Amino acid sequence: MAKHLKLQSSESVVVSAAAQIYAAYISAGKVTEGSEDQWMTRSIKEAIKIALATDDAIISDDEVESTPL
Repeated sequence: MAKHLKLQSSESVVVSAAAQIYAAYISAGKVTEGSEDQWMTRSIKEAIKIALATDDAIISDDEVESTPL
């Protein structure tokens, strides 16, 4: 059975970052047969940590209240 995903924009960004982190672990030879889930979970946690740190460090235009002049 096919499962369809509907990711929010922020979730898509985390998925992309996690995939890049996971690919780096694979390229570095860290992911061995049978340890894929462990490294994938680690990659997701690291991507979320990066996203949260970025959100804390940056104030976007949507987060700033504007007052009329």
